[in-house]
Amino acid sequence: MVDVSNKETTVRSATAEAKVFIGEEVYKKLLDSKHSDIIETAKGNLFAVAQIAGIQAAKRTSELIPLCHPLLLHHVDIQLSLDRGQHLIYIRSTVKTKAETGVEMEALTAVTASALTVYDMCKSWSKRICIQQIQLLRKSGGKSGLYEKDSFSASPPYKEDLS
Repeated sequence: MVDVSNKETTVRSATAEAKVFIGEEVYKKLLDSKHSDIIETAKGNLFAVAQIAGIQAAKRTSELIPLCHPLLLHHVDIQLSLDRGQHLIYIRSTVKTKAETGVEMEALTAVTASALTVYDMCKSWSKRICIQQIQLLRKSGGKSGLYEKDSFSASPPYKEDLS
């Protein structure tokens, strides 16, 4: 592991995103299974279970990724939304801490676990589901400061009213 004992403790945050292509068939099934704001599958509330999976994964990143430092996380937020036109589920995580090292891996691990959970909960409807574009969108804190991907938007354009 990298020695971070001489690094300054600062507030650190990272935002990551994943896209899950579900296709038109699964998209229609999700809309058909929707009760109020809850999208149900045979395994339960899709977005709620995927959110919990992402939070759990962020908290356990050091157990999953070799040589990652175990960190006390102060905040983990997971957002999921549907894109009607492209039949995608967008997943975004934001992770925050005050530590000597960043939380990029925690944010990336969170969206990955959420995406895998979406796949698992929808796979009975289609085997053509595809997890795409897992990427870091933003990080702040520490010596290297701020990084933002060129197309980063704090308000995702893919939010859709499913009412």
